[in-house]
Amino acid sequence: MPAWISTTNERDALNGFLDNQRDALIRKVQGVSDADARRRVTVSSISLLGLLKHSATWEQRWFQGVFAGRDLPDGWPEREPSAQDEEFFVDVRDTVEDWIARYLAAVEQSRRIAAANDLDAPGARPDVVDCNLRYVLLHMIEETARHAGHADIIRETIDGVRGL
Repeated sequence: MPAWISTTNERDALNGFLDNQRDALIRKVQGVSDADARRRVTVSSISLLGLLKHSATWEQRWFQGVFAGRDLPDGWPEREPSAQDEEFFVDVRDTVEDWIARYLAAVEQSRRIAAANDLDAPGARPDVVDCNLRYVLLHMIEETARHAGHADIIRETIDGVRGL
């Protein structure tokens, strides 16, 4: 366990483990060219940049949309994406620099929301997912860790860099 993760209380542990996974995902994308970050190196359609784009989108949706009940720029959940997993798809307009910045902005909002609420506080959108903040944090640890693992495999395939 990284020394900076405090387990003195549940809140610190949840936030610390989530931040650790967020950092791992960013490290896997940093230092890769935009072209390599867009590459699909397996039979999957997932790329490093697609993982980052997807993670930024769902970081925003879970904390700002589901938990805080904010209206989101993409209209989700009232407007479903036109294609399944469209947030994984990238093109030449998508850059590492831009998506890292978007991801970090979403993470900062998530941290503010988490800090301002009790772990047992219910989400504002039970019509989407009936959950509390604790559930959102646990779910995001799970999802972010999964995608950091995917990114680790993709990055190793691209240039041999490995390890979260």
